[in-house]
Amino acid sequence: MMPTRPRDTRAAVLPESRFRPDIEGLRAIAVLLVVSAHVGLPGLGGGYVGVDVFFVISGFLITSLLLREAERTGRISVPRFYARRAVRLLPAAAVVLVGTLIAARFRLPLTRLGEFAQDALAATGYFANLRFAALGTDYLRADQAPSPFQHFWSLAVEEQFYLVWPLLILAGAYLWRRRRPLAAILAVLSLASLVLSVTETARSAPWAYFGPHTRVWELGAGALLALGAARIRGHALLGWAGLGAILAAAVLFDESTPYPSWRALLPVAGAVAMIAAGGARGAGVHLILDRKPLQVIGRLSYGWYLWHWPVLVMFPAARTWQKALLAVGALGLAWLTYRFVENPLRQGRRPVWQSIGLGAGFSGTVAAAAVLLVVLPHSVESAGRRADLRQTIAGARDPAAELARTIDASRGMGALPANLMPKLKKAARDRPRVWDNGCHADVPVTVAPEGCVFGDPAGAETVVLFGDSHAAQWFPAMEAVSTQRHWRLVELTKSSCTAADLPVWHDALKRAYTECQAFHRSALDRIARLRPALVVIGSSFNYRPAQPATDVAGQWRAAWDRTFGALEGTGARVAAIADTPYMGGPVPECLAEPANAGKAGKCTRSLRSALRGPAQRAVFLGYAGRPRTTVIDPITWFCTDVCPPVVGNLLVYRDSNHMTTTYSAALAPLLGARLPALAE
Repeated sequence: MMPTRPRDTRAAVLPESRFRPDIEGLRAIAVLLVVSAHVGLPGLGGGYVGVDVFFVISGFLITSLLLREAERTGRISVPRFYARRAVRLLPAAAVVLVGTLIAARFRLPLTRLGEFAQDALAATGYFANLRFAALGTDYLRADQAPSPFQHFWSLAVEEQFYLVWPLLILAGAYLWRRRRPLAAILAVLSLASLVLSVTETARSAPWAYFGPHTRVWELGAGALLALGAARIRGHALLGWAGLGAILAAAVLFDESTPYPSWRALLPVAGAVAMIAAGGARGAGVHLILDRKPLQVIGRLSYGWYLWHWPVLVMFPAARTWQKALLAVGALGLAWLTYRFVENPLRQGRRPVWQSIGLGAGFSGTVAAAAVLLVVLPHSVESAGRRADLRQTIAGARDPAAELARTIDASRGMGALPANLMPKLKKAARDRPRVWDNGCHADVPVTVAPEGCVFGDPAGAETVVLFGDSHAAQWFPAMEAVSTQRHWRLVELTKSSCTAADLPVWHDALKRAYTECQAFHRSALDRIARLRPALVVIGSSFNYRPAQPATDVAGQWRAAWDRTFGALEGTGARVAAIADTPYMGGPVPECLAEPANAGKAGKCTRSLRSALRGPAQRAVFLGYAGRPRTTVIDPITWFCTDVCPPVVGNLLVYRDSNHMTTTYSAALAPLLGARLPALAE
């Protein structure tokens, strides 16, 4: 029963919960799993399930706290609830956020400082999960290093849950005076969230992982346990089974596992079982959880979770033992934060309004630090101007030879040219306009868009640009050539979708890329209707077939045979452009790292390491002797024995493997010279 008589709510902040050492130990297991996964400990690739355990713990403890307040006082003070949350979470979070912002200025690429400031604001405002879900659906950011604030997504999910949950409990106290209707409502909401977790994981991995709608059921599981705790009798075997389930998930899952989906049931059920086992004595799992080392780690788990990720991002290490040492250092920072920030502020008794004001003050400090990070000067070192490569190529008698000379001269570049084009801060946006006008299809699209006609729309000859984003990166060059030759250019490209007729695996979706197969069929049908004079193919060689085969080269040869056969069957000529280099990481970020100031050559990559998919490349280049097919290998337009990030005054890449629009347009004379003459 939950009585409804009113009580005075002006008292200072109440203690959060009745201490349970088994839950403190469970916190330690959760954070150890998360840190182990981020460190890369062998066999614990699924350690991210520790976050699911945290969700269950939070749902149980906060619900227990709210129920006790409702039953003891007859009401729930919503302001007091948020005051407790503010004092518990914001001080340590603010220290980490401000410290990370300061460190980012000296350790991370200067071009991303504005982005990091936005991440910090999203973290302190508890909507970081929504921001990272939206950013995660941007294909062009796939190879970007993660934000040092990304781990704040889980705290945002919790706080979004607690925007609603106290009000539901309050309604239960006033309307029903019992827990059963409240449990029924929560059970329905949790079941709906679980269903969304399954469907969203298949549709959009970023939204499934970061979204509140796919995670609420995990907090709900803990809350339902709190609602029914009085009816549950703990048993030692239940605790051991729960621990086994959590560890099994950490061992069996890894980064390739579609998650959360239904698989999150394993760690969530494990956490529920361990909490339900409660204080069962005898041979209970408390024999492990009550140990002092786990109790200490559990006490520091919040701070360790906050500190470990930015430390690992700020100081990237190649070896696991080095990352482990960094994680231990982060644990030391967590102890300092607990000793001098968390504990003193949490133990102090103050009126509700002071606690809320204290939280607002910490949030304001983070906001001020974020603004300062953006407005303070932080330009990348540059020196001197270089000849404009675009004009050099356009006016050269032998553009290919002139470009090769410039590439060789750029291999050991020091400071960036003062007239670098595009500027590093604008590089990510220097992409072909087909990305912005909807002509380049994103991941979910299955039908080739209509009306994407460029060049000379009234031209007598139709030319199609077909393939993936590595075809679309040639659009600026193709548009320039088409305009000059009065070709009608039709653009049919889709992200991560090879032009080869082969089902491929999508790493972000963690499944076969069925949307690509549908788009491929639609694009070929469209080409057949267009009956173009020329089809220009571009494709990455960085693909993994959905169905692996022992004869990889044979698998790709059969796939390309089907594609070339279908295109040539329309009567069109085919110009096939081989893949361009992969630079190992986003080039603008590399050039903007403080450690690389004045040393652009440090971002150069060897030709051998820059070429992906040797089997795919060999098969593709083998079509050079095919009738009505021209194969273009553009590697000499980017590399000698090394591939510099900047050639002359032009930035070559806007990320790790896509050309800037500026560089693509500069290559138009070279590409035009290799394309077949359609009058023949």
